[in-house]
Amino acid sequence: MKHQLLGISLTAILTIQLSGCGVLLHPERKGQRGGQLDPAIVVLDAAGLILFVVPGLIAFGVDLYYGTIYLPGRAKTLSEAELNLLKTEDGQIQPEQLAKYISEETGQRIQPEAMVSYSVGSVDELKVMLTEVQISKKTSS
Repeated sequence: MKHQLLGISLTAILTIQLSGCGVLLHPERKGQRGGQLDPAIVVLDAAGLILFVVPGLIAFGVDLYYGTIYLPGRAKTLSEAELNLLKTEDGQIQPEQLAKYISEETGQRIQPEAMVSYSVGSVDELKVMLTEVQISKKTSS
């Protein structure tokens, strides 16, 4: 009786744990569409597939549906030489050069006149500013 109870408990715990490992481990990744697969999440989901077919399929399905199986996008960092190409002699960033660089890197046409820069002191301040910009865009539409 003890072995049966232990087996049922272990099965329940594994089923819950392996049902969407990415959703449980990386909830901040929800909503991503495509990209490189996160090997750790794939291995955990595959372990569920090897141990128990149904929970493994559910884990893959949940992670693919929510996009948590994908690694987050990587930020582009500029080398010192690339950064110097964007600056004027007095050290200011040239909007025209920056727009050209962004357009080349992303494949999206960026107009220098449409670019706006803000001085931000912290991440929290940036979040507030982005929220205000989104609200103002919604009200102006």
